[in-house]
Amino acid sequence: MGIRALAVGLGFLITGLGAAHAAPCRLDQVQLRNDLTEVSFNIELADSQPERSRGLMFREHLPRNSGMLFVFERPQRVAFWMKNTLIPLDMIFIDKTGTITLVHEGAIPGNETPIPGGDSVFAVLEINTGLARRYGISKGTVLRHKVFSKGPAIWPC
Repeated sequence: MGIRALAVGLGFLITGLGAAHAAPCRLDQVQLRNDLTEVSFNIELADSQPERSRGLMFREHLPRNSGMLFVFERPQRVAFWMKNTLIPLDMIFIDKTGTITLVHEGAIPGNETPIPGGDSVFAVLEINTGLARRYGISKGTVLRHKVFSKGPAIWPC
């Protein structure tokens, strides 16, 4: 009975990973993959200056598999801070190809110290703190979303 349950569970895991591969691109979802994992997050898109400025400020809760994807007009030097942000976050900095260049784990709510992301940041994904580590999200992980399809995307839609 134990072996059968393990086999069934493993079948669901493999099916789940394959399903994300074949899933169509959606504006409200981002998919991430590397050699160890494949995971998706439901997102809000912040692609205008007012939306990027407000971000996740003043929110008391962020559902577990959710986040916010900040997208810039062009790759640039960026730094984020946590002023008026009440939720501890992992900040994931991404280049134009959809490749993660830096992961900042555990940004502290309310902290106004700038968190630099690098010189060629095209997007930043903010998720609940600890999820980057839990899912194995690290430098070199690639993202799939329509915003990366306009450039030389590694994992296009």
